[in-house]
Amino acid sequence: MDNLKLQIKELIISALDLEDVKPENIVDSEPLFGEGLGLDSIDALELGVALKKKFGVKFSAENADNKKHFASVDALAAYIETAGETA
Repeated sequence: MDNLKLQIKELIISALDLEDVKPENIVDSEPLFGEGLGLDSIDALELGVALKKKFGVKFSAENADNKKHFASVDALAAYIETAGETA
């Protein structure tokens, strides 16, 4: 899981062009949106596309759980692991 979290952090940084952020600066349990990393809805769309390309996971605009899945690196890692098991 730690390797997965590192991959997610690196993907966040590259997909969103966060040049001044390093993986070690992103706290696994810290919110990605609002406070915390401070991402916005446009970032969520770009990140969702990047996650789909890299990990094969899909997010639906109608899915109420998206907010929960994108809450933190921890939440994304858990979702990717679960989605991988059901795929």
